[in-house]
Amino acid sequence: MARRASSGINPGILIGIGVFVVAGFFGGKLFLGGQSDSISGAKISMEDVLDGVSLRDNEYVVEGTVDEKFYREGNPNQVVSLKVAVASGVEFLGVEIPADLTSFNIEREQRYSMKVKFRQGGIPVATAITRL
Repeated sequence: MARRASSGINPGILIGIGVFVVAGFFGGKLFLGGQSDSISGAKISMEDVLDGVSLRDNEYVVEGTVDEKFYREGNPNQVVSLKVAVASGVEFLGVEIPADLTSFNIEREQRYSMKVKFRQGGIPVATAITRL
């Protein structure tokens, strides 16, 4: 008695589905990768920070490593000391982080990109934060 061939899924179809899934994955990564979490804007030079009056009400991007975190009893805002690399070495910038931006834990010795807006008195206040 003759056996009939099994009617399974064609290997060509399986390979085609696999290629489609892989192409969709990498295509999605590429498409979503274009919308990165990085912060864009004018980068600030640390020399300009000394003249905080002229920076008031402007937004700049600063990148650096969190050196120290400071809390104040009863105040939900944080202040971090940001270590910023400059041509002559390292400069430190104190940045106030409002309570609405602390949805994730800001850790010491981690690199961050922060968009800061200078308020009256030349105090930089973070408006957006991204971990690098």
